[in-house]
Amino acid sequence: MDNVLKILSPGPLTTVQDAGRFGWMASGFSPSGAMDLPAARTANLLAGNPMDFPVLEMTLVGIQAEFGCDAVIALTGADMAAVLDGEELPRCQAVAVRAGQVLACGAAREGCRGYLALAGGFALEPEMGSCSTNLKCGLGGFEGRKLRAGDELPLREAPPFFGGLAGRRAPVPDFPPPEETIALRVLPGPQDGAFTAEGLRAFYEGKYAVTPASDRMGIKLAGPSIEAKDGYDIISDGIAAGSVQVPASGQPIVMMADRQTTGGYAKIATVITADLPKLAQAKIGSQVRFRAAGSPREAQAAARREAQKLRRLEYRMLWQ
Repeated sequence: MDNVLKILSPGPLTTVQDAGRFGWMASGFSPSGAMDLPAARTANLLAGNPMDFPVLEMTLVGIQAEFGCDAVIALTGADMAAVLDGEELPRCQAVAVRAGQVLACGAAREGCRGYLALAGGFALEPEMGSCSTNLKCGLGGFEGRKLRAGDELPLREAPPFFGGLAGRRAPVPDFPPPEETIALRVLPGPQDGAFTAEGLRAFYEGKYAVTPASDRMGIKLAGPSIEAKDGYDIISDGIAAGSVQVPASGQPIVMMADRQTTGGYAKIATVITADLPKLAQAKIGSQVRFRAAGSPREAQAAARREAQKLRRLEYRMLWQ
């Protein structure tokens, strides 16, 4: 058998992603990267990899794949009802697999995006500093595209100690029930002054549903219309992860991993980094609401808390 992962069924959208491609936005290249970065990093830590190694990001329905060699794998993020040769696989746990075994993931029972890491990682060369797939540019990942049936992803040789990785565990994410509204903390601006008092009230007091038009570029929402004072267009300026654009429809769009680098719609607020994974895991129809984070300091503190969780997990992995 070969050191490959053979894709038997790719699901609707499975791509290779890492922490993202940075330093190229001035040239028009979006960062891409995992939509739920903490989940991707957790998978790598469980598999004994550096936390920003490439992983597979699966959307709504996971892959079916055959292992060409012995390996240790970890699945995190959405619960995709994964089985190995028909036996249920746990999430957030390192599991040993043998050459010839078949991993089969189904539709997400909880969450939207699942992540698969393998000990040693994928033998893919970074482009412009990253292995993340940029679908619009056909860049990075595996041939710059989503996976197809029949693809064979090359694997790096697993570390000598990889057999001892099996059994490592991390906390399983606690996804909210479908009927619960997801609260997203935001910082106002930079163009919140472009909206009327009624528009701002609608944004902060209304509930919005995730629409089927959402993708890795942006989560498009439907709910109370957000009224602008003198139109929604601005001179194009930079787009950050979490920027909430409001086009002429009055319906907000939260910009995500594959966002454009600049945009010409007014941005009413920015979802804080710590809350973006909640939105990345929200299914179509999920309800969200926005609330003011208070200050940039609160947003920074939330980001530090998330980073500390990963550092503690990384330290714990050394002793498991």
